[in-house]
Amino acid sequence: MEHQTLFFLLLAVAVVTVECNLEGDILNAWKTKLVDPNNVLQSWDPTLVNPCTWFHVTCNIDNSVTRLDLGNAGLEGPIIPDLGNLTNLQYLEVFSNSLTGSIPEELGRLSRLISLDLYNNQLSGPIPATLGNFKYMRFMRLNSNKLTGEIPAEVLQLIQTGNLQILNVSDNQLYGRVHRRRHHHTNGTGLAVTTIIQDTRV
Repeated sequence: MEHQTLFFLLLAVAVVTVECNLEGDILNAWKTKLVDPNNVLQSWDPTLVNPCTWFHVTCNIDNSVTRLDLGNAGLEGPIIPDLGNLTNLQYLEVFSNSLTGSIPEELGRLSRLISLDLYNNQLSGPIPATLGNFKYMRFMRLNSNKLTGEIPAEVLQLIQTGNLQILNVSDNQLYGRVHRRRHHHTNGTGLAVTTIIQDTRV
């Protein structure tokens, strides 16, 4: 019985280690796609057991990545689809860089995400409908990019059924209008309010 318990314990440790290594591989793969003139990713060493000692990376007690803080880092390049495999990620903070390309629909797999801050970059293309998968999302700031098309109905549904408190899509090339107030969060008056910021021209 003791041997069986030890076996399952070692198996659990091995699984956690493999997952941590996978997350490190994902982040290192992203690093190779980015131009980093300020060397903010210098500590991202793929030979380490996990990425939890890397600067700008926060992990939980299981050494799984929960937060990426890379705002105002001077980074240039794409957001890679594999970031959608960081299954415990809660905060993706990559605002005020020079990120280009589209927002990968794979980010919709980040089921624990609370804050998605992609604002003030050079991202283009449509807002993926998969961004409506975030039942814990509170802050979604996509403003000041080159996004086009209409805000997906799935994202707007978060206002009614999710925890979304702020949706900022201003300073893009989007069309369509969103109601300013939906039943969602209660404030001091008992009304449910989500703050939505968009361009007045749409």
